[in-house]
Amino acid sequence: MTRALASFLRAHGHCEHLYILGDLFEAWLGDDDDAPLAAEVVAMLAEFTAAGASLWIMQGNRDFLLATAFCERVGARLLADPTIIDLYGEPTLLMHGDSLCTADTDYQAFRVTARNPGWQAELLGRSLDERRMLASQMRGMSAAATGNKAEDIMDVSTDEVARVMTEQGVRQLIHGHTHRPGRHEGPGGVRWVLGDWDQQGWVLSANNEDITLYSFDIYQ
Repeated sequence: MTRALASFLRAHGHCEHLYILGDLFEAWLGDDDDAPLAAEVVAMLAEFTAAGASLWIMQGNRDFLLATAFCERVGARLLADPTIIDLYGEPTLLMHGDSLCTADTDYQAFRVTARNPGWQAELLGRSLDERRMLASQMRGMSAAATGNKAEDIMDVSTDEVARVMTEQGVRQLIHGHTHRPGRHEGPGGVRWVLGDWDQQGWVLSANNEDITLYSFDIYQ
């Protein structure tokens, strides 16, 4: 997976902006994480931004502890969820996407807890070994819970999508989280969904002429 990321960054060093909309890591224990994987990704991203591209990183449901210290190390800026950008003249809403899955009430309750600064501070006050153990336990619990939920519960609510887009005054939304890549048209406007990097890597590329969602084999 890191090899695919390195290849992608080398091939796209010419881009003006790169937006990572959460879940860069399977789990992020805090900006003091000293795992070899963390160091490897930091080096890749720092090399990418040093070449001139702007990098923006949003927290996801798996790396909600990623913060400004990490961004400073790699030359990125932390992106609030949600954020509106001007995408070649089109106001575009960027989100991780988990807050749109309102039917998954168990997850929404956990999300409120996980985004609480006091809860995060208590967690970050523990040793890295403790946090690694907790992260492993939480991944196991998440996998078990996901396996018992209907597929539609874990997808976005179209009513919530329309509500948020209307509230934010946009006709275009880009998000991830659901791992169901595609382009959708609804009452709120156009919604682009990014895929995960499992068997395929998914990228949404935009220029002043069009927007393209494409995938590539990450094991090539």
